[in-house]
Amino acid sequence: MSSRKPTLPQKEQRGTHFPPENSILCRTHRESVFSGVKLLYTPSADSRVRSTSEARWQTEGTHFMCDLRVPSTMRAWIFFLLCLAGWALAAPQQEALPDETEVVEETVAEVSEVPVGTNPVQVEVGEFDEGAEEAEEEVVAENPCQNHHCKHGKVCELDENNTPMCVCQDPTSCPAPIGEFEKVCSNDNKTFDSSCHFFATKCTLEGTKKGHKLHLDYIGPCKYIAPCLDSELTEFPLRMRDWLKNVLVTLYERDQDNNLLTEKQKLRVKKIHENEKRLEAGDHPVELLARDFEKNYNMYIFPVHWQFGQLDQHPIDGYLSHTELAPLRAPLIPMEHCTTRFFETCDLDKDKYIALDEWAGCFGIKERDIDKDLVI
Repeated sequence: MSSRKPTLPQKEQRGTHFPPENSILCRTHRESVFSGVKLLYTPSADSRVRSTSEARWQTEGTHFMCDLRVPSTMRAWIFFLLCLAGWALAAPQQEALPDETEVVEETVAEVSEVPVGTNPVQVEVGEFDEGAEEAEEEVVAENPCQNHHCKHGKVCELDENNTPMCVCQDPTSCPAPIGEFEKVCSNDNKTFDSSCHFFATKCTLEGTKKGHKLHLDYIGPCKYIAPCLDSELTEFPLRMRDWLKNVLVTLYERDQDNNLLTEKQKLRVKKIHENEKRLEAGDHPVELLARDFEKNYNMYIFPVHWQFGQLDQHPIDGYLSHTELAPLRAPLIPMEHCTTRFFETCDLDKDKYIALDEWAGCFGIKERDIDKDLVI
């Protein structure tokens, strides 16, 4: 059965009065017409009712409870009138449905016109996401610098045409350092409060001879770095080579879901990791490191190539500049005082760049084993 709200018969909708209370439709529950109750007429089998509610007029949408204490001569008329009234009340019901449907549709239409966001329930699937995308696009439009990348020492500003451009950062705008560990030392033996202060200062010297020669030497405040002796220089690549191998093995062991290594890199390192002859990480004497390199030479070929690829990023051109070497040099120098001299000796042609063959040669990799395809 339909759950729509029943309407009054056509005549009653025009304002026809209900019968008086002493008539056959006495004590009518008029409010039932609007209550949505749907019942059937069930007259009492006995013409003499025993209570005021024993005979019920039950129609689609109408519920009358009447006192049928009337003369017996009227019984036939009562039954006849009740049947006629029941038919009259029920017949217009189907005609009223289209109007009710229109009312329901109009109500739905009105609800759909409520501005989105007034009630979260009114937001359709997908509308919220589209709104978020539009909001993000607006933010980008209002803040062109948001996605404009500037190198170290520079910040983004807008010109008169609202176009983003990189300008040198004011060193005084850098955050105050938290501790000594943030300080850095330049190659002219000057300590800066942080890398931000150093790069901002270097930017202000851009285009000058001093600025071109100024580089970040190492992390930490400047200190005395003992000169690197020849004997010490030959030991440095032994420790460095072993360290590169151990770094790769550690990344492989921790790289379950972190994507620290590519699938190709994992396959290469897996062979090293599973090799029972591999020398475990530790503080080994240089004699042991030298013997292990001779015995397990093939185990060191890929780590040397991998480190070159990690540094050759800006740009990826097969050469390492002083800037590209900085991430490796800066942390090493305070611990390994031969770092600077080692990288200087790697640059065989003294062109200020270290090529792959120069890099691999510094670590004792044979020329026949140098392969640019291993830089993955």
